[in-house]
Amino acid sequence: MGISVPLQRRAGSGAPFSHAALVYAVPCVLALLALPFLSFRPNRIVSGEGVQVWDVAEGWGLVGTAALFVLAGATVLAGRQAARALLGFLGVALAMAVAGAGAKDLMADAPQFARVSLGGGFWLSCAFFALAAADALMRLDLRPLVRLAVAGFVAAALAAALASGWFDSLSLMQEYRANADTFAAAFRGHLILVGGSLLPALAIGLPLGWLCHVSSRARAVAVPILNILQTTPSIAMFGLLMIPLAALVAAIPELRRFGIAGIGVTPALIALTLYSLLPVVANTMAGFRAVPVETREAGRAMGMTRWTLLRQVELPLAAPVILTGVRIVVVQNIGLAAVAALIGGGGFGTLVFRGMGQTAMDLVLLGTLPIIAMAIVATILFDAAIDTMQRRRP
Repeated sequence: MGISVPLQRRAGSGAPFSHAALVYAVPCVLALLALPFLSFRPNRIVSGEGVQVWDVAEGWGLVGTAALFVLAGATVLAGRQAARALLGFLGVALAMAVAGAGAKDLMADAPQFARVSLGGGFWLSCAFFALAAADALMRLDLRPLVRLAVAGFVAAALAAALASGWFDSLSLMQEYRANADTFAAAFRGHLILVGGSLLPALAIGLPLGWLCHVSSRARAVAVPILNILQTTPSIAMFGLLMIPLAALVAAIPELRRFGIAGIGVTPALIALTLYSLLPVVANTMAGFRAVPVETREAGRAMGMTRWTLLRQVELPLAAPVILTGVRIVVVQNIGLAAVAALIGGGGFGTLVFRGMGQTAMDLVLLGTLPIIAMAIVATILFDAAIDTMQRRRP
């Protein structure tokens, strides 16, 4: 998480004070004191009136405020990283519980079109508790399966909380209910954009990366071109692709049968594929370059052919570095796919830009939060796979 100061002598060992947790706890407390925890609005687009955390539902306000402050302090003073992680998760859970109770109370006698949104105090406190928990889990150096189990438990707990109806009074959930079909279509579209761009990127990038590793001439040509593609702004890339695709479809109308057009999914997939090539190629080269020379020489001495050496020795050793590049591509494309909505490519960007056009920030959040969640899930899964590969190395 960016904190490099060694606070423990060994993973999970006790420390009476955590400077890392203090970095997260201080802004959390300041946010709770200075920023509204909830926002009450007459309708979905007008500005709202801020509600501090201690002013929310009776029985939850003062008690919840005191508990959040206690959790923030305990997160800093906890003697073990496992305890810090647990306290961080409890802080997020408590903030969500207080927000749900506050929304129910505010909406009890409110007009039909009134909305209750989550305020800055809620978002910052949750963010800092979550960062403290994530930092503690990183320092524990958990095994991949344990890491996946923790992530699965958190996801299941969040899904159960959302399904319980506790948060139904929040504007974010009202937006979801009003746009459930659009949300499902956006989710499918986002997966298609990310997965549909990853497969051709791997098919092109992996052989090209190996070729650039073995041939300096190929490297001198390919890498500068890929650098140019990577630095091209996404909006410009989409616009540049629309022109030749529209001309191609005009010349060959039969292509419309396959869904190819100047706007929509086709230019979005091509653009995301082009953006994916540099990380794949660069990490493929780096992975093969990291294979020890002695290992190659030993393989040749055993009579291995070039292709046998590649398949049985070089590729397995380079796989963790290559997979790191794939992880970068997936997380990158999860974010870039949102921009594809501007050219009709679908995905969660549809909700984001629709919310911006309607000045409905909760609709923007409905499109943004799943993108963040997808990126986090992808990172956890790939990190676990990379760690597993590295642990299995002789």
